[in-house]
Amino acid sequence: MSTRSMSGHSLKWLAVLAVVAAGCGGGQSSVESVELTGVDESVGSSENAITSCVTAGSSLQTTANLNLRSGVGTSYGILLTMPSGAIAKEAGGGCPTSGWYKVTYSGVTGWASGSYLNLVTTSTSTRDTAIAKAKSGMGFSYWWGHGAWNPGSAVGSCSGNCPSCTHSGSYGADCSGFLAKVWVVPSTNTNTAVDSHPYSTVSFNSDTSQWTTISRDALLKADALVYNQNGAGHIFLYESGDGWGSMWAYECKGCAAGCVYNLRTATTTYHAIRHF
Repeated sequence: MSTRSMSGHSLKWLAVLAVVAAGCGGGQSSVESVELTGVDESVGSSENAITSCVTAGSSLQTTANLNLRSGVGTSYGILLTMPSGAIAKEAGGGCPTSGWYKVTYSGVTGWASGSYLNLVTTSTSTRDTAIAKAKSGMGFSYWWGHGAWNPGSAVGSCSGNCPSCTHSGSYGADCSGFLAKVWVVPSTNTNTAVDSHPYSTVSFNSDTSQWTTISRDALLKADALVYNQNGAGHIFLYESGDGWGSMWAYECKGCAAGCVYNLRTATTTYHAIRHF
């Protein structure tokens, strides 16, 4: 083989090596290709894009494939790309920084542009609904083994010592029947005027797919406190106050008291549970 032909082959190999080097050498090139998996955050926005503060912990839905970044702005690295329609949880206290929201998605916390986020629900709406439903049951009678009330209707009456008590009327609830209505558990238990009693304090005392134990230090409105011990039990809906001290609560307390809103304490036999 001639020196001239060898030189030609050498040039061809050098050209191939140059192409390979250009394809895998630049860190900038690699980053740009990753960024293309998500929408260009600097261009356009959805009709319902959010720009102001939202309730801390709100659900935010992506309107395009959206990058979750390690900081505020496109200069920060991409942690992952959230698909269009994904639901992320606000994780930064509610207010944006330069139009970016701190959110958690799939266990990863980072920053996402509000231009491609819609507010789905606030974290308090379901809890507020539960509190409103609890208020509507106040003043009704205690009715062992039942759960029904219809605002504006006769509240009924209870006499004696439960469970050997006597009830008159079509409406009233015991502690667990009341809580099940307020929490809408099971999901078919929606109508407060229809009598139902799907769970007892024995049920609420153990974790299920519908409620789990939480610390009494972490109580939020519409959580509950429950105990069941030695054949006795009680459950009430927490509204506010010190989880280890005085608390405002909604409860169907007993035959004499009926369903009341009151300030109370709870012994250490109670533990807190959360549905919402």
